[in-house]
This record gives sequence, structure tokens and C-alpha cells, in this order.
Amino acid sequence: MKIKEIISVLEEMAPLAYAEDFDNVGLLVGDQDVEATGILVCHDALENIIDEAIAKNCNLVVCFHPILFSGLKKITGKNYVERAIIKAIKNDIAIYAVHTALDNHQEGVNKIFSDALGLVNTKILIPKQNFIRKLVTFTIPENAEELRNALFDAGAGNIGNYENCSFNSKGIGTYMGNEHSNPQIGERFEFVQGDEIKIEVTFEKHLENKILKALFKSHAYEEVAYEIYELQNQHQNVGLGMIGELKNPMTQEDFLLFVKEKMQCGGIRHSNFTGGTITKVAVLGGAGSFAIKNAIQAGADVYLTADLKYHQFYEAENKLLLADIGHFESERYTKNYIVEYLRKKILNFAVILSEENSNPVKYL
Repeated sequence: MKIKEIISVLEEMAPLAYAEDFDNVGLLVGDQDVEATGILVCHDALENIIDEAIAKNCNLVVCFHPILFSGLKKITGKNYVERAIIKAIKNDIAIYAVHTALDNHQEGVNKIFSDALGLVNTKILIPKQNFIRKLVTFTIPENAEELRNALFDAGAGNIGNYENCSFNSKGIGTYMGNEHSNPQIGERFEFVQGDEIKIEVTFEKHLENKILKALFKSHAYEEVAYEIYELQNQHQNVGLGMIGELKNPMTQEDFLLFVKEKMQCGGIRHSNFTGGTITKVAVLGGAGSFAIKNAIQAGADVYLTADLKYHQFYEAENKLLLADIGHFESERYTKNYIVEYLRKKILNFAVILSEENSNPVKYL
């Protein structure tokens, strides 16, 4: 199996189009055309992780955080990033990062976080905006079903928990072909007027090339009339953070002790207790101070995230409980999920969970 075949599986799990614009995801180091010897899955692709990959005969490291985040002007081994990259290149080890591509997936980081706490009725906290587009096209009635099905197969027509969604309306189409035309119906220079079906479907923007390929392949006409619109609505199944409910309400103190145990936290920093109970829980793995207002607007009783600064705890405004459980801790089980996913998709191949703890934060 070549590395590029494994990458295809990884992109099914975490489509790169889901990643935030600032992020650096995908294949960061290595040649995708070489044969894979094994996959080592980790949280951070540090130098000791590369050593582990060498020892376990894995030439592909799949990490959550990208070891290469911003541009490098020199690679001299002067810091931990450069040393890891140099060692990976010297030993022909590829590095692939998923990061916010998995953060934004409805089954990704924040669903993993929510499941660890036993939350139910979960939904995306901050749905991704400007990610949905609409295709409008026109065809003869005899071609409509075949064309719709081709568009569905290419990924169009998915809305929330529903698939194969479209809107179809009847109308009258007209055209007249010139000397270079080869019309499906009628002759050159003949004015043709006939029944047509207008088909409208929505799709995720990264699927546009695939959608258009299906459109042109399955459409009955020589010249395909179509329109694509960028929609302003939100994608309810793609986005950052998650909000859900506890099966049984807890006091605030009991809940934080519960979180500390479940997420194996060295400590939890939190805002003032408000005196209420915890039922509705918002989570965002990693640095999530930007979503405090979203958690409040969503009616959360508590917001669990990481990397909160001193003054950001004031933003709780006694409207909810803010809790910083630690960056690594909030993403703790992500690598386990990646391993389980790959083992289900790639049978009879070594997919290894790293034994190294890459959390740089220690507690007394």
C-alpha cells in the first residue's frame, strides 16, 4: 500500500477542505508515492516520535498537531521543529497532520471530547459559514432522474441528516444551434422549444469539481447550462466546538471533578461558581477562548476548553462556568480515534498508537 492510498483514507476521515484557512494540514513531509511500511499515530510529531517510528518500522507518522505550522527559512536543527523535520527526512519518514480538518468534523475532536463525557443530543457549537454552494441546471424530463442520481453520487444533495435532496420544477426551454452545433433535439438553425426540468441541489464547496464532472458526464445536452451560487447559510454538520447535555445534572463542583477524572487533567482552572447546576455543556478542544460568547449564546451551563488567559475568565459574566482543562487534555483521545478509524479502514496493516506522551505541560 502506498502512502497516497492511506492519505485518501485520512481525507475521508478529515477532509482537508474542512480545515481553517490559517492551518497547515495534509502531507507535510515525505513522498506520497512510496510504499508504506507502517503507520504511527501521535498527538505531536516530535523528535522522539520520529525515533519511535524508526524503531517500529513505520515510515508514515500521522499526527494531530502540524509540526510545521509557519514557514521555515532555514533548517539547521536549532529548535525542536527543525530537529524533527531533519530526522524525518533523513530516515524517509512522511508526516501527515489532520488538526482543524478533524476539529471541524462532526465526528471529530469535539465529538470525541463530548463522548468521553457521555454527552447526549450533541450538535456543532459554531457551524461553518460560506461553505455550501448551490448548483442549478436544466435538462429534458427523460434525463432528469439519471442526472439527479449522478449529482447525488458525486456528493450533492446532503442537508443535515438527509441525503438525495433536490428541488425540481417544470418549465419551457428554448435554443437554436449554429453551424457548429450538434443538438440532441432538433436541427441546426432550428428554433427549438420544449419541456425542461430545472434541478437545484446544494453541495459542500470542495466538491465542486467532482459535481461538475458528474454534471457534464450525465447531462443530455451538448452544451450544459448551469449556475453555481455561494450560499450564506451555515453548515450544521461542519464547524468548531460542540454542545450537548448530561444525562443526569450535576453540581458545578462535582462536574469539574468528573471532568478531571474523565479527561485525566493535572488541574482545572475555572471561573467563579455561579451556584447553578450543570446540564448543558459546551466543549471546544484546544485553544477556544474565541468561542466563549458562542457558548453563552447557546445557553451552556459550562464551557470546557483550554488556553484561557487571565482576563478571559471575566467574560463568564456569571452567565456560565468557564473551565480551562488543558490543551493536551481536551484533545487527549483524538489519536485513539484516528487509530481506530484507520484499523477499520485498512486491514492487515500495521497501525500503531504512539506510546509517547507529548504533553509539554507538567503539574506538581
